[in-house]
Amino acid sequence: MSPSKRTPDTTHVDAATEPDRPQRADGRRNHARVLEEAFAAFAAHGAAVPIREIARRAGVSTGTVTRHFPTKEALFRAVALHRIEHLVRRAEDITAHEEPATAFFTFFALLVRQGAADHAVGDALTGAGFDLQAAASTAIHDFDAAMTGLLAAAQQAGAVRDDVDTADVKALITGCIARDDDGAAQQRMVEIVCDGLRPRRA
Repeated sequence: MSPSKRTPDTTHVDAATEPDRPQRADGRRNHARVLEEAFAAFAAHGAAVPIREIARRAGVSTGTVTRHFPTKEALFRAVALHRIEHLVRRAEDITAHEEPATAFFTFFALLVRQGAADHAVGDALTGAGFDLQAAASTAIHDFDAAMTGLLAAAQQAGAVRDDVDTADVKALITGCIARDDDGAAQQRMVEIVCDGLRPRRA
């Protein structure tokens, strides 16, 4: 299931993908169209989608795409980091409105749902796409901090085992996303994992 297509908010796009000189009106339109189609293509197919397919969807040449985004990695990074920034805002909202004992599990389930529905998110979370960590992005640092904070708060509340770390959580998310053939099966996986994350009872 792919998210509905919409014109992406390019405010948060990595500055490295922006041209050095002001764009003409047609250049700005092409830039926005390429990003819009990249959002849809990466959501449907993940990082493996070729540049020529994004160009075809946008109705431009591959040369036009590479003028705005010199490599596929730059384009994927722009799309994936936009998605990650959205997840950081969701984490902040969950933290503000839920108790620590439940907030972590809410966020975990959200990440699995988003990763399964949007392959760009799934590839970014599981490392199946390009290495976003190598970009030293603020969004990635903020995401890791949000996940670590939710996990630590849940552990302090006695809701999650003390021997679990962020790397464990990411691996478990990857496993749940892999069970994407059936929504009910995936939800069952989330429930099994969350039960396993809770402290063992005497």
